[in-house]
Amino acid sequence: MFKSILLMIILLFSNDSNAKDVQVEINQVLDLYHQAASDANYDDYFSTMEDSAIILGTDGSERWTKETFKNYVQPYFKKGIGWTYKVQERNLTTVKDNEVVFFDELLKNDKYGYCRGSGVLKNTVNGWKILQYNLTFVVPNDAAKAVVSTIKDHD
Repeated sequence: MFKSILLMIILLFSNDSNAKDVQVEINQVLDLYHQAASDANYDDYFSTMEDSAIILGTDGSERWTKETFKNYVQPYFKKGIGWTYKVQERNLTTVKDNEVVFFDELLKNDKYGYCRGSGVLKNTVNGWKILQYNLTFVVPNDAAKAVVSTIKDHD
């Protein structure tokens, strides 16, 4: 009986420790993703993504594969032009035995104000990699009607 209780306690704490390790690793990958974008560091930025990664931008036409986004970004990063989004809050949801993580984060950008990033990371043989990143503008409900009207007028 004592051995069973001890084993349950050990498993409980080892799983909690493993979950915290995963959270630390995920935060490191996402922090590197944002820092590399801010620094216009091409190699570090794309090292955070899986080869089949998809990046969804704020414009409805922006659905980039990793390769097409590399081609788009390269001239800007070569000139030292990046973008800075400061994380205000981040939430992680781990599923499938710590193999997949869904995340969402509230970001602040000098030009666009508050934005939301969300996506999925996968635990690969090369560490945690972003499978999908989605950047959206945060629109207050009270402003939504005016924003939607502006978008309709634009279209």
